[in-house]
Amino acid sequence: MVLGSFHPFSISREPEDSRQNASVSVAPWGYQGMVDGGSNIVEANWESVSSILQVGGTIIGSARCRDFRTREGRLKAACNLVQLGITSLCVIGGDGSLTGAHIFQTEWSGLLEELARDGKISAEQVQKHGHLNVVGMVGSIDNDFCGTDMTIGTDSALHRIIEVVDAIMTTAQSHQRTFVLEVMGRHCGYLALVSALACGADWVFLPESPPEEGWQENMCVKLSENRARKKRLNIIIVAEGAIDTQNKPITSEQIKELVVTQLGYDTRVTILGHVQRGGTPSAFDRILASRMGVEAVVALLQATPETPACVVSLSGNQAVRLPLMECVQMTQEVQKAMDERRFKDAVQLRGRSFENNLNTYKRLAIKLPDSEIPKSNCNVGVVNVGAPAAGMNAAVRAAVRVGISEGHKMFAVYDGFEGFAKGQIKEIGWGDVGGWTGQGGSILGTKRILPGKYLEDIAAQMRTHGISALLIIGGFEAYLGLLELLAARQKHEEFCVPMVMVPATVSNNVPGSDFSIGADTALNTITDTCDRIKQSASGTKRRVFIIETMGGFCGYLANMGGLAAGADAAYIFEEPFDIRDLQSNVEHLTEKMKTSIQRGLVLRNESCSENYTTDFIYQLYSEEGKGVFDCRKNVLGHMQQGGAPSPFDRNFGTKISARAMQWISSKLRESAGKGKKFLSEDSVCVLGISKRTLLFQPVAELKKETDFEHRIPKEQWWLKLRPLMKILAKYKVSFEVSDASQLEPVQPHGAEEPAAI
Repeated sequence: MVLGSFHPFSISREPEDSRQNASVSVAPWGYQGMVDGGSNIVEANWESVSSILQVGGTIIGSARCRDFRTREGRLKAACNLVQLGITSLCVIGGDGSLTGAHIFQTEWSGLLEELARDGKISAEQVQKHGHLNVVGMVGSIDNDFCGTDMTIGTDSALHRIIEVVDAIMTTAQSHQRTFVLEVMGRHCGYLALVSALACGADWVFLPESPPEEGWQENMCVKLSENRARKKRLNIIIVAEGAIDTQNKPITSEQIKELVVTQLGYDTRVTILGHVQRGGTPSAFDRILASRMGVEAVVALLQATPETPACVVSLSGNQAVRLPLMECVQMTQEVQKAMDERRFKDAVQLRGRSFENNLNTYKRLAIKLPDSEIPKSNCNVGVVNVGAPAAGMNAAVRAAVRVGISEGHKMFAVYDGFEGFAKGQIKEIGWGDVGGWTGQGGSILGTKRILPGKYLEDIAAQMRTHGISALLIIGGFEAYLGLLELLAARQKHEEFCVPMVMVPATVSNNVPGSDFSIGADTALNTITDTCDRIKQSASGTKRRVFIIETMGGFCGYLANMGGLAAGADAAYIFEEPFDIRDLQSNVEHLTEKMKTSIQRGLVLRNESCSENYTTDFIYQLYSEEGKGVFDCRKNVLGHMQQGGAPSPFDRNFGTKISARAMQWISSKLRESAGKGKKFLSEDSVCVLGISKRTLLFQPVAELKKETDFEHRIPKEQWWLKLRPLMKILAKYKVSFEVSDASQLEPVQPHGAEEPAAI
């Protein structure tokens, strides 16, 4: 049974298990529905949860339940479940809901024995349903649960916040105002912290990391310094549970009064409130929830009577299972640490994602006086290469500011390698990149041109400007360009410097990284457009939409966009198809249209097939669907490359670029005073996330993992999710899970650098 919003699917596994064909029930209004029983526990079928993917909140409702906190209430719930033969429970909620599930599982056998003594269930029922399996999924916009990098709902809440922040920044710049924004987070400052990171806020107040004594003066000095740099607005973000070091509340009104009194700035307060909980789920949340839902069902299928309650979590880019109560206890330890004013412990207990975000924000928001920064005497160049991708500017901002804080001189290279060759290079300062995080496209300018024919000129420019290291932000052209620069080291010693690439492309086709900057923004554009297109047919019966996405030969956008938008099919180059597959899809849609489902969605990657074009597929569906459904087509085009960056791309671009600059600094420190030339292949790397690890992979080693003809990696992680999309579209497809996953420690320790989304 499921408590919370879900989308059902079937999974086959080896060996054959009798539970495979078990029905799925839902309990409207959470534990209260379990306690009340009767019509409050209903069997879910396919159609009852169709067309809910884009709906916010939970369609089956959620409620706080006092009855379930008592043994008498849990007795009623157990009786209701046993009568229906339910012995597996999937709970979607926060730490309170998951704690209740753990208690329920622990007491289960005792509850059944008591029910049998009272004659409410039979001895046979006790024997047959003697154990309860519990799996949790964390649904919380605050991202306040320890053990997972991201909880379901957090990314959508960040979308709401950033939409408001972007709108406010426009009016604040027009009127030269200071805005104090209060966001949710009574006990957890994640939303406030990532919002501050994503918009470049001047100051942020968090429960876990209160400002030091004298913060009032320090904040006012910071605000006045920013105004002196001709910054026309100030943004201060406050978590609703913000406190000082004495655990006294810091309110948004208090901050406003301080700014008005001390600085005389025109200051406004905006409290976002429950708008953060509403709205359409983001693409990231839809995919995350789907992946976690799969893992939860697999965990229940693999559970034995001895299996402890677990919670499925996100670690880097991988689903993991953790002991439920260890996660709950660690989450509770955070509050205990804050109550005892052990704030460093509270930050560490929040996990690596929170700690990394906080450290990155501090480094980018506060500039030390020049006299306090030891000079490295190194010049570092930053260049954008390839097509524009939302989040590039956030990455450049982070690189420039981290580089300056490391003591380097930072040089911006305009218009890619062509601009590099022409000498379109100038030093860029801390204030020059202010306000860049929310800007789409590439402020530096970017081109697809490779450096091959400009090597002599680029080497001369590197010599002229004394470039000691190079950071390249871009897509597959940047990857190819990095290979060309590596190969040119034999002729041009100027290229014997540390060089690192940060992937930034909507296609997400760069070897060495599961994610690229810009892909999330493009996915949200596709998902939003598909939602609107489907809604346009709300008054039309039986209509199928054919949507063409970008991506070259890489089907990431089509496949993941299809998963996020609830598509019936997604045609991609990586999975060849023929006319028989197309015919099968048409027949499948025809059968679905005979039910209450009235709309279909088909995505096609732009280069999935030379002959089966978008027009061909549209005409085929139109002809074969005559009398059953009609068709419309839409080519999304370059709108997928535009727009303001999503919160994920701003945050990801900022953190990964900052880490790249730290790597450059460490390399330069190694050679300081030695006049060392960098000749080894590990000095030319691609930085990316691979499963659960942040990796610097030598570009020379990645060559063997690359399909250069089609500009894609030979292996792509997201293809493993391909069957899931088909299962959710009601195809009979196997999703093999033959290896049982084990519970992992809440805080794994290893030599590899963990990736935190």
